[in-house]
Amino acid sequence: MMTPALQQQLFALIDELLGVSASSVAPAAADASVREYWRVQLSDGRSIIAMHAEPAQFDVQPFLARQAELAAASLPVPAILGSDTTSGLVLLEDLGDQELAGVINAGNAQGWYRQAIDLLVQMQTTLPHGQLPVFDAAFQQREMEICREWYFSKQLAVELNDEALAAWQRSCALIVARNCQQPQVFMHRDFHARNLMVQGERLRLIDFQDAVAGPLSYDLVSLLRDAYLDWDEAFVLDLAIRYWEKARAAGLPVDADFADFYRAFEWQGLQRHLKILGLFARLKYRDGKERYQADIPRVLNYVMKVSERYVELGALTRLLRQLHPQQAAQVGYTF
Repeated sequence: MMTPALQQQLFALIDELLGVSASSVAPAAADASVREYWRVQLSDGRSIIAMHAEPAQFDVQPFLARQAELAAASLPVPAILGSDTTSGLVLLEDLGDQELAGVINAGNAQGWYRQAIDLLVQMQTTLPHGQLPVFDAAFQQREMEICREWYFSKQLAVELNDEALAAWQRSCALIVARNCQQPQVFMHRDFHARNLMVQGERLRLIDFQDAVAGPLSYDLVSLLRDAYLDWDEAFVLDLAIRYWEKARAAGLPVDADFADFYRAFEWQGLQRHLKILGLFARLKYRDGKERYQADIPRVLNYVMKVSERYVELGALTRLLRQLHPQQAAQVGYTF
């Protein structure tokens, strides 16, 4: 909620930095984080977006740094019009309200996803990653523990112990070891259809502040095995091949054999989706945001299908079946 004091700060900042007055402000978007977004109408007829977060809860500096890097590489990110880090306010170009998730369907998905894959390859080939936090083994393990703490313990009311805990720990170690074998690139970390805005026929990229140096396949998993959208597995496979071909042509260090790349894609997706199960549970039980509960079955389905496809993940599969006895065994593509 925008308090009168914050609105006064915001309007003064706009007047100081943009030289125009603000006439009104209204909520612009919901967010799963501590950030708030507001659409501000200006006296000259334009609108801009104000992003705000309490400085003690969210440091805007990584957002500003990543925006500068992405813009310098000609990636289509919103322009920054000004900022005040002491108040946690950032003034942004208004990209509108149309997320890719709201326009994509079976008839147009191929075209939109090809454009998104082009953006991903551009991002991975042009952006440095040596300055970023590393999405290393400890980082990946911490993320999966969100699943154990919030999804298993809070959502399912099950505390893992003894054999179940040992199976979970062995499975996590195996997943992390496999993922850490992948080459590292600039990794957006949330590259999916709710973070791609549509302007006319063009995609614009948002929510990039959590970028890390991480595994090559991670952002493709975020895009094609979206926590909020369902796609036929043959469709996902076709687009993964298209990415792999473009990445090879661009000189990215993808596996020479697509089968090896797709296995890496699946294992990285397993890590991401276990984390998301925990995040969605945490959003409900800690933050009171229940709307993400509707997406848990989709994410759980991703986890179950991948764990069932690989014999090395047998202990994880058995654990998941014990926790979800209603889930029938499913199989799909394997290599």
